[in-house]
Amino acid sequence: MPAKTWKTRPAYFFLLEILQKKGSMSDADLFEALNAEYPDLGLKDFNELLMRLEISGKTRTTSMARGKRHVELVT
Repeated sequence: MPAKTWKTRPAYFFLLEILQKKGSMSDADLFEALNAEYPDLGLKDFNELLMRLEISGKTRTTSMARGKRHVELVT
């Protein structure tokens, strides 16, 4: 049975790197990109991560349409 290894970068740091490289994007696209690196990260964890980054002032999330959000990096 293979053992799980710890990631060297936290998920919030990787999320900020994605936004820095690609610019603003929808939450679904951002979740897919983050899920490729962190497959065990669920939607609840992703929403909590977005909320923490928005409260700390690093990202801004706006509502696009019903159930869709636009996430951008605050510089």
